[in-house]
Amino acid sequence: MTIIRNHLMITATLVVGCVVLLLLAVGQADGAQLLASVFAGAAAVSRGASMIRDMVHGRWGVDLLAVTAIVSTIVVGEYLAALIVVLMLSGGAALEKYASGRARAELSALLDRAPQTAHREAEGGSLEDIAVTEVAVGDVLIVRPAEVVPVDGRLLSSSASFDESAITGESLPVEVQRGGGILSGSMNGPEATRMEATATVDDSQYSRIVALVQDASTSRAPVVRLADRYAVPFTLLALAIAGVAWLLSGDALRFAEVLVVATPCPLLIAAPVAFLGGMSRSARNGIIVKNGGTLEQLARVKTAVFDKTGTLTQGHPTLEEVRVSPANQGFPDAKELLALAASAEQYSAHVLASSVVNSALNRGLELSRPKEASEHATDGVSALVGEHWVVVGKRSFVSQTAGRIPDQEPTGGQLAVYVGVDSRYAGALIMSDPLRENAVETLAELRRLGVKQTLMVTGDAQATAQHIAIQAGITEVRAECRPSDKVSIVQNLIPKPVMMVGDGINDAPVLAVADVGVAMGAKGSTAAS
Repeated sequence: MTIIRNHLMITATLVVGCVVLLLLAVGQADGAQLLASVFAGAAAVSRGASMIRDMVHGRWGVDLLAVTAIVSTIVVGEYLAALIVVLMLSGGAALEKYASGRARAELSALLDRAPQTAHREAEGGSLEDIAVTEVAVGDVLIVRPAEVVPVDGRLLSSSASFDESAITGESLPVEVQRGGGILSGSMNGPEATRMEATATVDDSQYSRIVALVQDASTSRAPVVRLADRYAVPFTLLALAIAGVAWLLSGDALRFAEVLVVATPCPLLIAAPVAFLGGMSRSARNGIIVKNGGTLEQLARVKTAVFDKTGTLTQGHPTLEEVRVSPANQGFPDAKELLALAASAEQYSAHVLASSVVNSALNRGLELSRPKEASEHATDGVSALVGEHWVVVGKRSFVSQTAGRIPDQEPTGGQLAVYVGVDSRYAGALIMSDPLRENAVETLAELRRLGVKQTLMVTGDAQATAQHIAIQAGITEVRAECRPSDKVSIVQNLIPKPVMMVGDGINDAPVLAVADVGVAMGAKGSTAAS
């Protein structure tokens, strides 16, 4: 029933066609002609009204030729041909509409992720749940573990860890100290935190991203069908040929026959069906295409723009190197240092802890169960592993018990996890978000297919972005960009069409404004799609 309601014109044409055939079968040719002619005429009037509105706005399409063909076949008595033209015309439009609307519902995921309630601290310390739209500047809010921050704010707790990957694209957790700013849309870490609202929901970062998506998605003109581009000269040529055929033959039927043959209904159906077939084939390979116009644009892309985190990189931190302190005189060595750190991190809820543990297990190291373990929120962990007291975490935290740590900060966007053993600095675990294995090959293939320019646009720091860009073979980098910056950059890029490849909610606005947007199937990809 849903299909029938959504495609009333096709259903009505098929029903009328069946009735016409039944009337012909029982010898009621006059009734069949009357029914078919009235129906086809009504369809021509309806389509003609829509066509005239388009003409008033300067849009000329092949519908003019189709409507003329329907009217001419009715006039000369070829009512079955008129029904066939109506069916092909409405069928092509329905297929095109279906092909373009399959993935549109995914955009609602952007709004679905936004929190609807906030936990406001009332007088006396009690909590009350209120609608996020009721949050006022200055309200004290409690954000529970793994909850999304409802509005922009200032941290009141001593420290906290937030996953800002959905907003900035940064895969590593962000540590915020008391008084530091918190972005709406970021996800709280393992500890409940207190914050003061510094903006209402409408003025917060996440809401501005939603607004950017809405503006960007409506600013693009629809892709004009190939047939429509040549509608005027094609229609004039067809009418001229039809007129000559009528003049030479002296039979008005020839005029209608030429228009039926010239009516680009096969093209109107063939294009949507071909695009739909391509999109279905893509879907079987895990690629969801929004509409046929996207495939048409994709073939002409000249500039490809890439986000970094989760797009060119794998999107999660991994261990790159174990740096043992030279002052340790052989203890512990790299393997033992990693094993001790991973053993201490086993019971930590920190994002990096699982990466340390997995790295040790992947190297075949045996982990010990700590006799004692204590986690210091956002700073690190301390644990008694075997006979050794192990401290793992930030430089400032480890240095409290292990003394001075040499100035050997990692480069290229890496992150150091420091380790102290028995009140001495033992070394550091260098973490990084590595380049995807197929990134270099993919970029090379894009160049072979005609992409003239590639660049990276990311919210990460310049050093981090430049490091990954060099590995991937991208020469142009725009770093430390907010979503609005990305939109402005992509809008002004030349040559066009421009393809944007990204991941995460932070990329949704620029994906919408690009000629072709590609959302990677990773963190945040549903909203990005």
